[in-house]
Amino acid sequence: MAIDIHANPYKQDFPLLANHPEIAFLDSAATAQRPACVLDASRHFYETMNANPLRGLYSLSVEATEAIAKVRAQIATLIGAVDNTGKPLANDVVFTRNTSESLNLVAKSFAPTVLKAGDEVVISIMEHHSNLIPWQQACRKAGATLVYLRPDNQGVITDSEIAAKIGPATKIVAIGEVSNVLGVRNPVEKIAAAAHANGAYVVVDGAQSAPHMAVDVRELGADFFAFSAHKALGPMGIGVLWGKHELLDQMPPMLTGGEMIDSVTEQDAVWAPVPEKFEAGTQDAASIYATGVALDYLANTVGYEAVQDREQALVVYLMQQLAELDYVDVIGPDDPALHHGVVSFNVQGIHPHDVASIMDMSGVCIRAGHHCAQPLLTWLGVENLACCRASVAFYNDAADIDAFIAGVKQVWSTFNG
Repeated sequence: MAIDIHANPYKQDFPLLANHPEIAFLDSAATAQRPACVLDASRHFYETMNANPLRGLYSLSVEATEAIAKVRAQIATLIGAVDNTGKPLANDVVFTRNTSESLNLVAKSFAPTVLKAGDEVVISIMEHHSNLIPWQQACRKAGATLVYLRPDNQGVITDSEIAAKIGPATKIVAIGEVSNVLGVRNPVEKIAAAAHANGAYVVVDGAQSAPHMAVDVRELGADFFAFSAHKALGPMGIGVLWGKHELLDQMPPMLTGGEMIDSVTEQDAVWAPVPEKFEAGTQDAASIYATGVALDYLANTVGYEAVQDREQALVVYLMQQLAELDYVDVIGPDDPALHHGVVSFNVQGIHPHDVASIMDMSGVCIRAGHHCAQPLLTWLGVENLACCRASVAFYNDAADIDAFIAGVKQVWSTFNG
């Protein structure tokens, strides 16, 4: 079925976009806009159940605790973390501040339990710094080696590359499901199969996938999976880490303090069970509650199939328009079908910061810089280690793309007359 990207049934649900039709927001890979139902949910929590969860026996506190538990189960179901009967494995869902903290938790708490000198940790050259720097540190501490998977000229990690880089010395493989620069979805299933065949563990960074496509951690072959609420229409400051229970159970906590203990003496402490063991201090219960509303809107009100179809149609339209501008170089695959919501590019002879600043004058919001992926841009030979990035979401439409293309043309004419 053809997708009509000129019509837009979604923008009215997003107050910032509805109230500012002059804005073409094309930076959803950095953070998504929030629908009104999510904004309302946060206020609803504070107006009806505001209390410290886990710490009180009175009804408000119990209700807040139950709200968090409900979202935990919702997320487990959403990402396929269920048992053989379909029951969500809610206690294997840990709330953090963001994807970065989730990945750091694995690198700092899990890696030391399995990583030793001479082992290898395999990541891709495409990784966001959040899924790169923690592994640099973990390898340095353990005396292990960091090995990079490198894609072909279309951004695809090939079977031969997987076979060459994942072997008997591999202990951990950490891979982003979707690149935040190239937009390519990595073959996580093949990578995980190779890792497990060699006795390694698999960590998946789902920051750029969970907001745009259905996820099943069992089908992926993940041992850990991380994502952020704010990229998936939810509040800032909430991250998710799912892990296999037996792995979470053997990990020590990264943060200590209130609510993560079972008992404390003057000289020792016994940790609470998973997930509380990893959730020291007071949780942002209102934002967790609103995250549940956001994910329900995304998965059920809109639906992942509709998200995928619309975003793909928008990317095709965007790349078709860019192809007509001979002064624009697209970074990444030639095939629009390989770009999952993300198109990175440069305007010849013009610094990306200038491009983004001039386009902002026309209300077009794009990203410019290294996108927390400096090793990738270095490997690609991108000038100035910087590029522009337009990232679409289902709430965008053809008018946003048209404004974007007009902005690129304005940038070129500003510098070239």
